[in-house]
Amino acid sequence: MLNKKILVCVTGGIAVYKAVALVSKLAQAGAEVKVMMTASAMEFVTPLSFQVMSRNDVYYDTFDEKDSSVIAHIDLADWADLIIVAPATANIIGKLANGIADNMVTTTLLATTAEVWIAPAMNVHMYENKSVIRNIEQLHEDGYRFIEPSEGFLACGYVGKGRLEEPEKIVQLINERFSQPEDLPLSGKKVVVTAGPTRERIDPVRYISNFSSGKMGYSLAEAAAALGAETILVSGPVDLPKPDGVQLIKVESAAEMLDAVVSQYGDADFVVKSAAVADYRPKEQHSQKMKKKDGDSSIALERTTDILKTLGESKEGQILVGFAAETNDAIEYGRKKLSNKNLDYIIVNDVTDPDGGFGSDTNVVTLLSRKGKTVPFKAMHKKELAKLLLQTILELESDDSNDS
Repeated sequence: MLNKKILVCVTGGIAVYKAVALVSKLAQAGAEVKVMMTASAMEFVTPLSFQVMSRNDVYYDTFDEKDSSVIAHIDLADWADLIIVAPATANIIGKLANGIADNMVTTTLLATTAEVWIAPAMNVHMYENKSVIRNIEQLHEDGYRFIEPSEGFLACGYVGKGRLEEPEKIVQLINERFSQPEDLPLSGKKVVVTAGPTRERIDPVRYISNFSSGKMGYSLAEAAAALGAETILVSGPVDLPKPDGVQLIKVESAAEMLDAVVSQYGDADFVVKSAAVADYRPKEQHSQKMKKKDGDSSIALERTTDILKTLGESKEGQILVGFAAETNDAIEYGRKKLSNKNLDYIIVNDVTDPDGGFGSDTNVVTLLSRKGKTVPFKAMHKKELAKLLLQTILELESDDSNDS
């Protein structure tokens, strides 16, 4: 972080006091820090506090030009290596998502080409409000990175998600960002990962699903982001935190997952489909709960669209990676799937293996390539395995390119 230029944009909320500590810690780590405040932020903490911690002027008025040779908000937008909005209120998130520039912070954010990280802090019900969720999703789509708020006791008296992440954690994330080499192997690439199960509704209280935990897919998305990729994670219902640096698209059914993946497929470089998508769905979805009756009952099922086959049929240069979770003859079935669905690679695992399978933190798999390569991986933690799998695929692609 030494000599990196970081602009901290502070907006109005009680968590402003944490932003003072954040600026102090960034300066102590060797970064050059400048601070910009909204009028609401100055109701909680004065600019003098940030001036002392950053040892730089504090900016808060678009029309207060401290240096007549430059336009301040444009100069700061160009100056920064990284901009972090902390705390970010629902108001600033809404403005940024809709392109509103009505103060110095929003004007600067719209003018910059630097990375922008947003660290929300607000009441739990505000954070869960549909309009806030919609604005956050829009900013994810626009390429902004979010530092998820933590859970705990809030200033309003509620207990829940909405606390500004601790300054120490934010500094750690920034330090990790600047510690990455500039020539990451997936820099400039777009990777789409699917994860988790899908749910096919029977009625308002029942559904068909499977035992997928999503852990392997989430690990792959995290690894792709760490290797420099713009990473889109399309996830079925799971109980896992969103990986850092990843755009998360939540879906429920196979049809929703298909729509989400197809919408991202055109400009994708890699697609890793690790989700366990339901093969069948109820032919009829009941609007009311089905009542229990005497005797047996049956549900008519129909096939869902085969997402992987659909992607394989419309492939235009994307590297397409599938998964084959099997209980017997895993390699044989994997090779058939690799060919039948026009894949470039398939990752095969026997879900009956005690070191792998659904819900486990470890996995043991074999990678099969379209060129006939077979690469086995011993049992290891899914996070470690995910990184090795992506690195191996990149190496095999590089070898194929050199051979041609």
